[in-house]
Amino acid sequence: MKNSRHVYLVAICGMGMGSFAGLLKEQGYQVTGSDKNVYPPMSTQLEEMGIKLLQGYNADNLSVRPDLVIVGNTVKKDNPEARAAIDGGIPYMSFPQALGELYLKDRKSLVVAGTHGKTTTSSMVAWMLEVAKKDPGFLIGGILMNFNASYKHGKGEFFVVEGDEYDTAFFDKVPKFLHYRPSSAIITNVEFDHGDIYHNIDEIKTEFRKLIALIPEGGKLVACSDYPHLRELLPGARCQVITYGYEGTPEWTVKGIHTQGETAIFTVYHNNEAYGAFELNVPGRHNILNALAAIALLHSQGIEREPMREALRTFSSVKRRQEVRAVIDDVIVIDDFAHHPTKVRETVSAIRFRYPERRIWAVFEPRTNTSRRAFFQKEYTTSFNDADQVVIAEVFNQGMIDNEDRFSPERLVGDLNSMGRSAFYIPKADEIVSHITTNVRSGDIILIMSNGGFDAIHEKIIESLNKVLA
Repeated sequence: MKNSRHVYLVAICGMGMGSFAGLLKEQGYQVTGSDKNVYPPMSTQLEEMGIKLLQGYNADNLSVRPDLVIVGNTVKKDNPEARAAIDGGIPYMSFPQALGELYLKDRKSLVVAGTHGKTTTSSMVAWMLEVAKKDPGFLIGGILMNFNASYKHGKGEFFVVEGDEYDTAFFDKVPKFLHYRPSSAIITNVEFDHGDIYHNIDEIKTEFRKLIALIPEGGKLVACSDYPHLRELLPGARCQVITYGYEGTPEWTVKGIHTQGETAIFTVYHNNEAYGAFELNVPGRHNILNALAAIALLHSQGIEREPMREALRTFSSVKRRQEVRAVIDDVIVIDDFAHHPTKVRETVSAIRFRYPERRIWAVFEPRTNTSRRAFFQKEYTTSFNDADQVVIAEVFNQGMIDNEDRFSPERLVGDLNSMGRSAFYIPKADEIVSHITTNVRSGDIILIMSNGGFDAIHEKIIESLNKVLA
């Protein structure tokens, strides 16, 4: 493995895979790769690093034989490049396997896991360590604005990694986070998700139990006690458990949340004693909770309070997490990755918290393997409570899901309308752009939520608004 110089990544534009590609490039490997859908922001980051990207999968792409092929978890066993590697005897691994082997076994691996909040929380942890001059390494499924990168090798003892419960690869059907060798970990929450690979919440809890069991006796598990499914798992830990949250009597909590402009100010309490006041420019109670998790973890690792305070004050979030893409005649276009109904609800609520007097358009594309299915048909009816105008797009690649299993945007819109909400089912991105452009007014917020490219809707709506309003 140490002698491998040319690494080829199949499905390179996924956020985790793209981050790992950057990490390999930084360490001197020749890195190339391919993807079915090449789109920003990861494609832009990879191209800026000089990594050659190939559109589509073709066995001929491996005709110049690489030393190692990394296979992404979206790749199926009949993928022509994966088959070419396996049948041709080219060494291959999943990226979680390679990350564990190459970067984590000799570092203090801080794993951030949970159904929601992983990316933002791990980004906060990484930035706190950076401000504390610990020179951390990290690999996170989003581009951290403070670093303008989603990865860093670092020379310090800590390596921060976002731990996903999704499976690793078609040849390695275990959650990614089981490869990450945690010395300590945060678990933000445990809810049902990834309905394409998990049948029920019990199967998900089983995998989180395995993660908890990996944390050594001398490690720390920081867990949000607000979530009952997570609370059930905590007695199985062999390490020290540190709780945080808003409800009950957690070890770490916050009080006195208020705002000054767009800044949230809150006081952190540790064991019922005031630990200190903190500022955060990323809105939402869920993001304050993410910050609390990061504080609790790094306090347990010996990091001082003041660098953590300064890091949160200067934290610039992550691309596609409440990212302001444009302001045109006081119309603000915001991009967010939200897809699970809880995350959609928290994101819309956070935008309402940040802009209490403005009219909010919430535009949602059902795109993930779970949101495209009917698992949360009912739950989405409460996800848009803080929006004024709701637009639901068609299910992405809907032909790949049987009718009886598919999420119904039409039904959701009907339910929202019956509840007195202004909601529209508008299938295509171009149609959505036309509808919003026709009906938008100065001061509106346009919040677009999708975990993919959404047919370049962000660029299209910005271009259209510039023509109409600028």
